Amino acid sequence: MDADLDLLLIAVYCTVDDLLPKRPGNARRRISDAEVITLCVAQAMLGIPSDRRFLATARWRLGHLFAQLPERSAFHKRRLRLSGVIESLIREFARNSPGFYDDLLLVDSTPVECARSRETVKRGGQSSLANAISNAADYGYCASHSRFFWGFRLHTLFALDGTPRALALTSPKVDEREVCLELVRRCERQPGQMLILIGDKNFRGKQFEADLKALDAQILRPRRKDEPGHGPRLAPIRQRVESIYWTCKDILTFERHGARTLDNLRVRLAMRFAALAAAITLNHRLGRPSRSLACYTA
Repeated sequence: MDADLDLLLIAVYCTVDDLLPKRPGNARRRISDAEVITLCVAQAMLGIPSDRRFLATARWRLGHLFAQLPERSAFHKRRLRLSGVIESLIREFARNSPGFYDDLLLVDSTPVECARSRETVKRGGQSSLANAISNAADYGYCASHSRFFWGFRLHTLFALDGTPRALALTSPKVDEREVCLELVRRCERQPGQMLILIGDKNFRGKQFEADLKALDAQILRPRRKDEPGHGPRLAPIRQRVESIYWTCKDILTFERHGARTLDNLRVRLAMRFAALAAAITLNHRLGRPSRSLACYTA
C-alpha cells in the first residue's frame, strides 16, 4: 500500500471517530468533530499556518475526502474547543507505536518564538497574545542560534523513532532540569520500567540525578570541560533529537505557528505533534522509516 496524505487522513479519521462519543445532530454544523480534527492534521502536514489559505487549498486538494468544509471562523472556534481532544490524540497515536515502549529517551528543549525584535515585543504589548502570556512568556537565549528570543521554550521527551512521550511548554526562565523531572513523572511506561535519558551538558547535578533515581530514571550526558575523564560518546544519539526537531520545524512548520493567542498557540502546537505521532504510527505499520513524512506533504 502506497503511503500518501489521503491514507494518513483516513487512518486519523477512523481513529478519532472511534474514540469520540456520538454527539446529537445539529443542523448548523456542517462537519463532525472527527472531520475537524482530521483537517487539523492535514493543515499541519501541508505546512499552511494560515487558516484562510489552508481552507482554500483544501477545497481542491481534499475535496474528495470532505463533502463540505467549514467557514474559517467556524473552523477556528471548533479547533480551539477540541484542543484537549487533540492533545489526548498525541498519546493515543503514540501508544500504537513501538517507541511508546522504549526505555531509552531523548530529552531536550527548543524555543517557541512569539517575537524576535524588541520593537515587535513593544508593539505586541497591546495584542491579545502579549496580554495573555505576560506571566509566562519571557526572554530566553537560544544557544544553537546564538540569539535571544521572546516567547516560550518547549521541553520534550522523544523515543528514538521520534514518538513524542511527554511535552511541556514553559517560560524560558524555568530551569530545564525541573521540567525534565516533571516530564519523567508524566511519562507513561511499563510497571517497573527504568528510563534512560540522553540529554545535553546542562542536565547535571547530584540532587538532580538523585531525584531522577527516585523516579526510576537516570541521565546520560556528555562530559563537561571541568569534569575528569572522557565520558560517554553520545554525539550520534544526540544528533537524533536535532533531526526530530528539524522534522518539526521544516516539514510541520513548528516555528511558523501563526498563533496570536495563548489558547491558539497551544492547539497549533498540539495538532503538529498529533500529526507527527500519527505519521510515525502509520509508517511503522507500513514498514517505512518512522519519520519519513515527505509522501504525506505532497
